[in-house]
Amino acid sequence: MANTAQISAPALVVKNKALLTIAIMLGTIMQVLDTTIANVALPHMASSLGAAQNEITWVLTSYIVAAAIATPLTGWMSDRLGQRRLFVMAVIGFTIASALCGIATSLPEMVLFRVLQGICGAMIAPLAQTVILNINPKEKLGQAMAIYGMGIMVAPIVGPTLGGWLTESFDWRWVFLVNVPVGIACVAMLLLYMPTTEIRHRRFDFFGFGTFALAIGALQLMLDRGAENSWFSSPETWIELGLVISGLWVFIVHSLTTENPFIDLRIFKDFNFVLASLFMIAVGITLFSGLALLPPLLQNLMGYSVIFTGMLMAPRGLATMLSMMIVGRLSGKVDPRILMLFGAVLMTYSLWEMTAFNLQMDYWPIVWTGALQGFGMGFVFVPLSSMAFTTIATHLRADATSMFSLVRNLGQGIGISVVSAVLANMMQVNHAELAERLTPTSQAVAQQMPGLLTGNPQILAIINGLVQQQAAILAYLDDFWLMAILSAACVPLIFLLRGPKKAASAKPKTEEEKALERAHAMSE
Repeated sequence: MANTAQISAPALVVKNKALLTIAIMLGTIMQVLDTTIANVALPHMASSLGAAQNEITWVLTSYIVAAAIATPLTGWMSDRLGQRRLFVMAVIGFTIASALCGIATSLPEMVLFRVLQGICGAMIAPLAQTVILNINPKEKLGQAMAIYGMGIMVAPIVGPTLGGWLTESFDWRWVFLVNVPVGIACVAMLLLYMPTTEIRHRRFDFFGFGTFALAIGALQLMLDRGAENSWFSSPETWIELGLVISGLWVFIVHSLTTENPFIDLRIFKDFNFVLASLFMIAVGITLFSGLALLPPLLQNLMGYSVIFTGMLMAPRGLATMLSMMIVGRLSGKVDPRILMLFGAVLMTYSLWEMTAFNLQMDYWPIVWTGALQGFGMGFVFVPLSSMAFTTIATHLRADATSMFSLVRNLGQGIGISVVSAVLANMMQVNHAELAERLTPTSQAVAQQMPGLLTGNPQILAIINGLVQQQAAILAYLDDFWLMAILSAACVPLIFLLRGPKKAASAKPKTEEEKALERAHAMSE
């Protein structure tokens, strides 16, 4: 457990905290937005770059794998270069890579530029969280995390909508080029308002980084390509699983026995951080799985356009923003575990309501369940992020925030892979079960579908299409059930989190601390 002196370190004094926070959020939103904004533009990219549909997915895979490998580097690099210098370099690199993606002329070029984009972008979110933690006093961490959470939670929801609008109204290249003016503004504000931090000369653990990168990269490849390779019926999946297990095992043993490990594993001695990380994996699964499931459901089964689908998902993001503003106001006044419990219950209830979706309903159930889920998400994410770092020592924050970002991204990858696998499998199972009931001896067939008895090919094709449609919606409902059960199963973790210490136990402030607070207030 971190000592009190480290935890109670005063907030970093800055020239203008409001403008610095805006700069941090610009970088965060720009990076997080890019994890989902390119999805809807893939078909247009494929035709423009002359790539097959199975090849164009490397535009997503390359970014995800590069970001997963680079995220843990954030802690060491921020100590070695300083947070200000690394943040500026990461945003500049991300902006240049975005511009290069926008002018790419072939698939290899696009994949190369996306790798560069993933490496630079991986460091932005954990750095943003570290700086937010450092420039705000402990009593205002809840409000600070609410601001940070708006970028992390809302950007992935807005991404497909913005990507679809840019692709249909202009060109798919604007999905990447839109980052350029945002990146330039962000760099200018960071240079003006972000203070210089102390540099720590940590020795780089090449062996530790290599084994960890091997494990994380193999895991992301397995999750991203598993469905395409029919999972464990493919030798590639088994090889990737072997690399994950062996890489993690060697990394842990090495980190526990070396003097200066790549990632300081002392962060996992903090009980709140470990529980919050487990909960964040579940949040990644439920949030991003829902974002991955709804667009194909609305477009392929319900016949909505890309733009209208984005409009239907917009209330989810608006509700998340609203709830985060409310939580920011309640921070410090209400036990964060109560806020998390309220949010988790709302999320579970909304997922349970989604198990009643059907093809005859209108769009209203999509809107209100999404808004309810987004509202609950804000009540979970903000206090969860605050409690995860409340007891982490200041000098371990960079490592902790990078690992927290990594587990959120892993939860996203795991969730999308799991729901995709369940969806594909249950479509086949449901189709077989429904088809078994359509037999010539069935009374329902004889009375309502006599065309089956005559074997008319056109009628058979129409009925088979209807069976496939019903099998698909039932498979989506199976996924919603899975997500609801997972969400409910996470609720007990909330009661295990350690609540904040009572104000009565706090020591009286010294004159030095009061002077620092006055200087901090003047900087705002």
